[in-house]
Amino acid sequence: MRRLLHRPRRLRRSAALRDLVRETNLDPHDFVLPLFVSEKINTRRPIPSMPGVFQFSLKEVVDEARRAQDAGLQAVLLFGIPAIKDEQASGAYAENGVVQQAVRALKEKSPDLAVITDVCLCEYMSHGHCGVTRIDGDHFHVLNDATVDLLVKTAVSHARAGADLVAPSDMMDGRIGAIREALDDAGFEETGILSYAAKFASVFYGPFRDAAESPPQFGDRRSYQMDCANAEEALREVALDIDEGADIVMVKPALPYIDVLWRVRERFAKPTAVYHVSGEYAMVKAAAEKGVVDERAAVLEITTSLKRAGADIIVTYWARELAQWTRG
Repeated sequence: MRRLLHRPRRLRRSAALRDLVRETNLDPHDFVLPLFVSEKINTRRPIPSMPGVFQFSLKEVVDEARRAQDAGLQAVLLFGIPAIKDEQASGAYAENGVVQQAVRALKEKSPDLAVITDVCLCEYMSHGHCGVTRIDGDHFHVLNDATVDLLVKTAVSHARAGADLVAPSDMMDGRIGAIREALDDAGFEETGILSYAAKFASVFYGPFRDAAESPPQFGDRRSYQMDCANAEEALREVALDIDEGADIVMVKPALPYIDVLWRVRERFAKPTAVYHVSGEYAMVKAAAEKGVVDERAAVLEITTSLKRAGADIIVTYWARELAQWTRG
């Protein structure tokens, strides 16, 4: 019988050879740590649905950000929880609001740490929606243009406090262009915009709404967040935000939309972020606590897959641990 001399085969790899030919490598600079800062507390408060994640007081968030920087991270993403909410989200754009105070304190103590601020109204609205609402009988509507006006005020106030990037996460039409114009007019041409360009309506946001104290009091957010079935629409949304001036675009959540992440990075070749969200975090934590998976191995596999799919930036609640695991 004739012997096949050049039979193709998979490369057998020692550990050293495996690392040598590895195509995707993680680095501490890939990760951004979300932080929740609350005006209502004096000491950190654990979030029961997100083991290991906390709301921080203004003083504590500065210390937590400094620890993140010492671990090797380059950026944090701030979410604010005000003492008082109302139907105009006035705490979102107050000059002495909780995020504005936090940004100033962070830039004073850690001037080299990039500070990204969430620009949304849900944490500040008494009803928990991402915009100004109108109720007609049994139906409610989010008023796009009225909401954009408040988002613009919020973004400018964050830039004035010292934010390096503002991150609109509301999915209102036209808000990127309006924010870019307002930032430029106010003299903040160098303040960047990280747009939540493809943000899908998702069950995986549940624990975040506990953390940010922002569950909707009526209706849901499917009228202004994207349908999980629509990938082409996501690409159109991303294209619009890039045309309006977004510097970085984000896909959110992560794993259920990894196909969208890959298509966005391939089509637009724009700096691309992905948010590994609270529900995804909670699922891995629960599985690890039951001994079903090894937490560290699972997190490294997930984040490697996200970077392989095209993510330049990965927002994750494991950011500090990942910086330690991947250093060197």
